[in-house]
Amino acid sequence: MNVLFIVLNEMEYLDDILDSFVDIGVKGATILDSQGMGSAITNSGRGNDPFFGAIRTFLDNSRPYNKTIFTVIEDEELLSEAINSVKEILGDMDKPGIGMMFTLPVGNVYGL
Repeated sequence: MNVLFIVLNEMEYLDDILDSFVDIGVKGATILDSQGMGSAITNSGRGNDPFFGAIRTFLDNSRPYNKTIFTVIEDEELLSEAINSVKEILGDMDKPGIGMMFTLPVGNVYGL
């Protein structure tokens, strides 16, 4: 059993990802509003040194907030399908600004 996390910067893909999860049989997911550390620092007014100024310049054209999707998936095959589905929708996740995805093993789940 694993939990799949997706930090999605390109929010226009959210519905496509959720629709694909329904299509392949993922039973549910939780979506949280989230913000990256760089965005939080530069938007707090505390980032006054040159390093934070460079980050602020970089982030001016990006979205300051994102969505974090997570779902617990019991079946390894379904997990693989979900990962492949997200990769297909988002394309090259190594491009900056798309987001990130990772899995973690889960020991115990209550209320699933």
